Amino acid sequence: METVQTAVWVVVVLVMMAVVFDFMNGFHDAANSIATVVSTGVLKPGQAVVFAAFFNVIAIFIFHLSVAATVGKGIVLPGIVDTHVVFGALIGAITWNFITWYYGIPSSSSHALIGGIAGAAIAKAGIGSLIVSGIMKTVVFIFVSPLLGFLLGSAMMVLVSWAFRGFRPLKVDKWFRRLQLVSAGAYSLGHGGNDAQKTIGIIWMLLIATGYANAADNSPPNWVIIICYAAIGLGTMLGGWRIVKTMGQKITKLKPVGGFCAETGGAITLFLATAMGVPVSTTHTITGAIVGVGSTRRASAVRWGVAGNIIWAWILTIPASAFVAAVAYWLSLQLF
Repeated sequence: METVQTAVWVVVVLVMMAVVFDFMNGFHDAANSIATVVSTGVLKPGQAVVFAAFFNVIAIFIFHLSVAATVGKGIVLPGIVDTHVVFGALIGAITWNFITWYYGIPSSSSHALIGGIAGAAIAKAGIGSLIVSGIMKTVVFIFVSPLLGFLLGSAMMVLVSWAFRGFRPLKVDKWFRRLQLVSAGAYSLGHGGNDAQKTIGIIWMLLIATGYANAADNSPPNWVIIICYAAIGLGTMLGGWRIVKTMGQKITKLKPVGGFCAETGGAITLFLATAMGVPVSTTHTITGAIVGVGSTRRASAVRWGVAGNIIWAWILTIPASAFVAAVAYWLSLQLF
């Protein structure tokens, strides 16, 4: 364990970096919770970001901190984590988030953080420093979350189409413009509940490693929880409009009924994953749900080339952020 004299200023800087990552997470992933509701015209962009940010923050009162526990204690062996590992992890995640935001690629902030933690830990102590069960749970859900989103989104679309088959299209559109507010709120709730906890987890990991928190505690300090939820909410309010365009219209054209089905399928997936303590990608989840909704019309309704580019970003996220994190870890040894 590091001495307090050595760690004080470093811990403060790293907590600030983690909050910046959390803000970027909200900024980067705002598209996941508002793209459909903006692209269908149900809410104006300014209204949508405030709406989503509100539900991001109130998730603090609804979800247990099971995802934070997975990130904080379930990815890397406790004795491996130090300030250098946390620094490397955050630099790896922030760098990948910035690159993908700049190019408008809806990648996963969650997997960038997991990749960053893994890369920095491997740089320090080799692959044996990782907790296999925690890593595997995250990796498996790279495939499970978009597939589940796809299945639930498409199933919802088929069910709704059948249930409202005798109604006039204008009437259906009017109803689902209202219902989409419910589904968008639910999705934003799931987004805040899962994503804010990942940053809570890495700060918790840092505090345990530097002696400011007890590893036996069942939850991190309250101030950590509050600032992380506030940061992701603020990031969501400022939004990531480059990615909104990709998510909202480039994959497939959505109407309110399709937006409702995609958001509902995505929200159910996020609620299940958060309850299980799995740090999933909200990007993967909503993309799978949007593709599922589009594919119920016809295969050509989905722009598979755009979806393919997104999948490549998914595949590259963990190794790319891990590589940057490993380099940042070695640099940090020279800095402090």
